[in-house]
Amino acid sequence: MATPPHAPLKDGCPCPPPTGSSSVPVVTCRSRWIPHSERPSLSSCRWRTSPHPKRTPTPKVRPPRSSLQRPRPPISLSSMRRVLLVLLLLLCACATTGEPAGTEATAWAHGFVFADHDGDGRKGIFERGLRGVAVSNGRDVVRTDWRGRWRLPADDDVTFFVVKPRGWMTPVDENGLPRFYRIHRPAGSPDDLKFPGVPPTGALPASIDFPLHRRSEWRDFSVLVFGDPQAYTLQEVDWLGRDVIAELAGTEALFGLSLGDLVGDDLALFEPLNRTIGSLGIPWYNVIGNHDLNLDAIDDAHSDETFERVYGPPTHAFQVGRVHFIVLDDVVYAGRGEDGASGPYAGGLTDDQLVFISGYLAGVRRSDLIVLVMHIPLLGPFPHQVPQRRELMEILSRHPNTLSLSAHMHMQQMHFLGPEDGWTRPEPHPHMNLGTTSGSWWRGAPDEQGIPHATMRCGAPNGYWIFEFDGNDYRARFKAARRPASYQMEIHAPDSTRENASSKTEVVVNFFAGSSHAELEMRVSASGPWLPLEHVERQDPGYAELFEREKSLRPPNGWGLPPRVDSPHIWAAKLPADLPPGTHWLEVRARDRFGAVHHARRPLRVLPAENSD
Repeated sequence: MATPPHAPLKDGCPCPPPTGSSSVPVVTCRSRWIPHSERPSLSSCRWRTSPHPKRTPTPKVRPPRSSLQRPRPPISLSSMRRVLLVLLLLLCACATTGEPAGTEATAWAHGFVFADHDGDGRKGIFERGLRGVAVSNGRDVVRTDWRGRWRLPADDDVTFFVVKPRGWMTPVDENGLPRFYRIHRPAGSPDDLKFPGVPPTGALPASIDFPLHRRSEWRDFSVLVFGDPQAYTLQEVDWLGRDVIAELAGTEALFGLSLGDLVGDDLALFEPLNRTIGSLGIPWYNVIGNHDLNLDAIDDAHSDETFERVYGPPTHAFQVGRVHFIVLDDVVYAGRGEDGASGPYAGGLTDDQLVFISGYLAGVRRSDLIVLVMHIPLLGPFPHQVPQRRELMEILSRHPNTLSLSAHMHMQQMHFLGPEDGWTRPEPHPHMNLGTTSGSWWRGAPDEQGIPHATMRCGAPNGYWIFEFDGNDYRARFKAARRPASYQMEIHAPDSTRENASSKTEVVVNFFAGSSHAELEMRVSASGPWLPLEHVERQDPGYAELFEREKSLRPPNGWGLPPRVDSPHIWAAKLPADLPPGTHWLEVRARDRFGAVHHARRPLRVLPAENSD
């Protein structure tokens, strides 16, 4: 059959090639069959005319494969070493980002860490998982894969938690308590505890998912730190609210921390305390203390049942900016006695905690700042110390920027750990044992507002700390409750002295946040020379007078002031000789270890020399 005019040709173009040419179409029609009415004219087709007749290509004969291959050289010893090194590094990476090696578990928990865009706490179809986020069961640490998925061994008493990464935040409840964990305790807490613990959780869920939402985190941020709120009664919760919380309304701090002893053994006060602190409207993390325990528990393992129900795992971690906070339960409880009485406690860490710290830090950038927060200090008299501090410092020594915080002692003291404590870096590790918001357990005479003055036995007032972080650096300052921010020291000196006795008159300064790294100087009158003061450890003379004065006083909570102790932040010096008679300003200048300079002044009257006759 003849081809109709302008019918589609074999190559798919409806236009015939020019007569007498060996041409090929440059652009062919998109459809092989086009309706007659839509066919293009001959002038619209583009043809490329070849000057030579089309040749049939000659197939190339590929030489045998064996002739193209080069003989493989033997593998050298150095190459084998490189291969083994790569394999070793991959195994090490699996230890921190994969599943726990060599773990024998009765079950495995699975889940996702995901971006919770709609804020409902459930992983939606279009809510992506987050890669590289640390998840732990309190011992093992894994990081999520590219889908945001994690997998960890589980038993019948375990709490899984996500480590909040930089730029993300976990949900918080109405009191600002972060919700970053999932407790798995099928049978629940023991039924014989005075204060309720964790209710039965049932079987292990098919998927335990942790929601996170985006949060802007600047390089610099501030944190409020409370030592021992330690409310024994609802009245003391109210004192905390009026003495400390009221002046912090509208704070610009990013979050807050309480360093244990939140209450005084009455765990029913957790809820009113949380509501009082939660009124600040910022996230608030809490450390467990020895007065936050289920004292009727039979052992240490069951002594934190109520704390876990309210606050979550007592050991965990979270990251803000370039700072990694590791919260530690360093209280070891012996359990109640056979007579039902409360047992003793001591400071200490478990092997699981040390494994968790090491595993988490293995995936942390070396130059980041690591901050450990705990209740019982690393150093102190037994049982107020952590015997495992050497093992802890050996792990921490891999990082050049570190800090640790504690409370518990109801006084302020700065420690600097060195080789004798397991710290291996040239610069000592700073451990700040902070004063408390409850001061001396809310003791002391009531002030004009009916709140006990609560002066601590080291002579420092009750108050709190403000930490300011900038990248991997930090500064800290103490703030006395309901006092000006400039109130950083107290000068103890007589109101007057004689002209010929000034060189025998001693000036004693209590620099509340001082340490062995602080420098203090004094001068008399604006034109006088600056004279150094010597760092000494002795009782604060002001507290000694206060203690004697209030011996016969019955304070509102029935407790008198605690006994006097040597204060670690006292400086002393004698006045210069031959001061002229008159009233002078005695001025003290203190430079703390962060470089901040503080001033205090008081008048000093110099009387004429007594007549020797």
